[in-house]
Amino acid sequence: MQEQKIALVTGASKGIGAAIARELAGSGYHLWLNYRSDHQAAQSLAAELEEQGGSCTLLPFDVADPAATAAALEPLLEEQTPYVLVNNAGFARDGIMALMSQGDWDDVLAVHLGGFFNVTRLVVARMLKKRRGRIINIVSTSGETGMPGQVNYSAAKAGLIGATRSLAVEVGRRNILVNAVSPGFIATDMTTELPREQILPMIPLGRIGEPEEVSGLVAFLCSDRAGYITGQVFSVNGGAHI
Repeated sequence: MQEQKIALVTGASKGIGAAIARELAGSGYHLWLNYRSDHQAAQSLAAELEEQGGSCTLLPFDVADPAATAAALEPLLEEQTPYVLVNNAGFARDGIMALMSQGDWDDVLAVHLGGFFNVTRLVVARMLKKRRGRIINIVSTSGETGMPGQVNYSAAKAGLIGATRSLAVEVGRRNILVNAVSPGFIATDMTTELPREQILPMIPLGRIGEPEEVSGLVAFLCSDRAGYITGQVFSVNGGAHI
């Protein structure tokens, strides 16, 4: 009997992360589902996955906390190695740079870049021993083009794009593929309060994207059909940035 593959998805209790979890569970993966504090949403998603025949292990920890990350992951990694890691955890704290607090700068970078480092460092070490794996980093159009009011978020996502490319070169010979998926305006909690009348004219397709339009691409990059793709950034933005 073939061993069931594991996918670790961070920030997976809702939004794009939850859509990715659903997609990968539907593809036969056992999910290690990370989230920080929304226990109700995480438990609801886990129940949904199990009702549909999937399986899920809930991992509540803050990816920005190195000790908490290690405490949650190291016991599991002693026994099993994920085939897929999706670094999705993130949040925005917008504001013009002249008025941005030190905390708003530090916290955004700690989750996006620190979280990527804390989780990936542990997982990729095991992937190297297995000589296989897929790492998908969820970045953003804000990391590819200038976005006023998002200097911290744009810096974090641009840094993650650079990390994606460098790590792809490091681990490619061990059959570990590393790519980034870059969503634009997607219907999640992060875009609920944004003024649609200002946003839609910026998007050639004339609409906000759906989380499933991101998760479908992630699933493809985890599949055998994507076995010759690494170090790339794939945009899902309706043409907002070309």
